[in-house]
Amino acid sequence: MSRTVAIIGAGTMGGGIAISALAGGCRVTLIDTTETALAAAVARIGKAFARMVEKGRMSAESAEASRAALSLSTSMEAVAGAALVIEAVFEDLEVKTGLLTRLAPHLGDEAVVATNTSALRVSDLAGCLPDPGRFLGLHFFSPADINPLVEVVRGAATSEDSLALALDYVAAMGKTPLTCRDANGFAVNRFFCPYTNEAVRIADEGLASPGQIDMVAREVFDLAIGPFAVMNIIKPRINLNAVRNLGALGPSYAPAAGLIAVGEAGDAWQIDEAPEAPDAALARLIADRLRAALFLPVLEELAEDVASPEDIDTGARLALRFGRPPVALMRETGETELREIVSHYCARFDTAFPEAGMREVYG
Repeated sequence: MSRTVAIIGAGTMGGGIAISALAGGCRVTLIDTTETALAAAVARIGKAFARMVEKGRMSAESAEASRAALSLSTSMEAVAGAALVIEAVFEDLEVKTGLLTRLAPHLGDEAVVATNTSALRVSDLAGCLPDPGRFLGLHFFSPADINPLVEVVRGAATSEDSLALALDYVAAMGKTPLTCRDANGFAVNRFFCPYTNEAVRIADEGLASPGQIDMVAREVFDLAIGPFAVMNIIKPRINLNAVRNLGALGPSYAPAAGLIAVGEAGDAWQIDEAPEAPDAALARLIADRLRAALFLPVLEELAEDVASPEDIDTGARLALRFGRPPVALMRETGETELREIVSHYCARFDTAFPEAGMREVYG
């Protein structure tokens, strides 16, 4: 089968998705509003395939064939003929709805459309298209050409055929699909955003420096890098936008003041390179707050049947490199201690304790 993909947005995410699709044998049309953006994406794609050849993951002939399967356009009309259309524009409801509305008249009769949103509800976007049954979410994690996980998000109206086609394309790209229900933040950002946000709150309160907080997080969750280092990779501005998109879920999801300041300024976090280790009491306080900020949203999404415990842990391992993923860590922590730290966190934000989620964790 000849797989055809149109990708709208040639930036960081769109370019990464294009690399994965081309490497998976798809014919790709990359669309952006400017020739400059397209030229930058072509240069990035060329370097990516050159690296694959260097590392022996692809022959020079295969790499050349993949690059030749790429076409470029500045016109929305170029989506015609694509079986799968993926929008990868800025994570903003108004921007995405405007794009999907303009896109609708140019779609083929059988085309499936996917949004690469990381936190917006698929069902809030589906109404922009004439057939919501052919719309779903495909959330690629950054860097999209390397990260192995894709959340496949089924909206309220998504058809079985559309879901099957999307899963086929994700498999062709060599990705692991995590199928989940449509909900703000889906399976992974639902807990990752509050975790990074709580790290900023701890720093805002002057309890510890970003370097110290990262140090504790690496130990607690068995991570290579902590929350501030991760935010610098994905950019605080983008992380802030993802946190804001979860705001409707309750007061515990409201962005920290420091995240707003750094994100809106377009700055990066200043992370002390050789921080002094916090004393045992402070380290325990930081660990408990980070665990609670991660455990509460996981319990909530389990209660809401967003994803299974196993899929949530798979997402944490693959997308975020958690050596000790959330559900496994909750079980390791034990019901009594978990209830204590999460209850304290719930009390801070006047949030109900998700008992139904506990039953999913402990049976």
